[in-house]
Amino acid sequence: MADWITVVDDDTANLKMAGHILTEKKLRVSALKSGEALLEFLKNNSPDLILLDIHMTGMDGFETLRALRKMEPEVPVVFLTADEDAATEAKGLNEGAMDFIKKPFVPEVLVARVIHTIELVRLRRSLRDEVKKKTREKLQEQERNERLSIQVVRTLANAIDAKDTYTNGHSARVADYSREIAKRYGYTESQQNDIYMMGLLHDVGKIGVPDAVINKPAKLTDDEFEVIKNHPVMGARILRSITEMPKLSTGARWHHERIDGRGYPDGLHGQDIPEEARIIAVADAYDAMTSRRSYRDVMAQDVVRSEIEKGSGTQFDPVFADIMLAMIDEDVDYQMREQ
Repeated sequence: MADWITVVDDDTANLKMAGHILTEKKLRVSALKSGEALLEFLKNNSPDLILLDIHMTGMDGFETLRALRKMEPEVPVVFLTADEDAATEAKGLNEGAMDFIKKPFVPEVLVARVIHTIELVRLRRSLRDEVKKKTREKLQEQERNERLSIQVVRTLANAIDAKDTYTNGHSARVADYSREIAKRYGYTESQQNDIYMMGLLHDVGKIGVPDAVINKPAKLTDDEFEVIKNHPVMGARILRSITEMPKLSTGARWHHERIDGRGYPDGLHGQDIPEEARIIAVADAYDAMTSRRSYRDVMAQDVVRSEIEKGSGTQFDPVFADIMLAMIDEDVDYQMREQ
């Protein structure tokens, strides 16, 4: 059955245009002209995705989104807007929208964003359902169960990385570095596996950040940076629903905290930051410097080492910074980087 898209816009021309573009791609489309009509529609229908205009007569998009979340907390919503205001986007994301699509529509962009959002939501639900399914079945083969879980998590991590044009395997490398730091610090094998999973999913909140913000080659505006800074909260919210692995959200929420208390989202200080998050923070910063970006190539190893050393005790826990420095010193051929 074709994916079902509901388009809500009080402009008939926009409804017709969106409907024409999406039905050409064999997507099922329902068109509605108001937020009130959408809420009535949702009493008996469950579309795969809602495209919701912000500026409408009657209930605007924000009011509509707040109301529909009480009825359909899971259905993904993408806002439609002609605004160029980053503050509007930030407000929409905080209200629970997954992305924005600009008007007037560019057919290729509209279709790509719709399909991409549906796929990401499907992956997120797959992860949650897979964990619940395996728990219900109470598999006796614990090793097999862990392999399956890791495969699902890796798939989701790859989907997260795919949102960023300039990211290639970032989540997997952060997971590997985090596990190695934990191993050297004395974690058990089980604890190492746990932090590996946390590392894979530390950036899961980027699912809710618009592609245009993540992939912007120029410097971000203050409002755009605020949107990026919200991804730890989004990530923790997503992972908190996986009750079978209660610590999974730790890395997602707190990997941007700093020892000196100047990090985000909660401004935690020193030992108040969970230990696993302090480990992932060092691994994440290291990989950011040893990966390619739109504005630079991989940084020189001595520069990376200097930055880790400089951040010890302010940005990073000095214990884990020292372990990272030892790993750098052992990597004489500089293989520990994006290849």
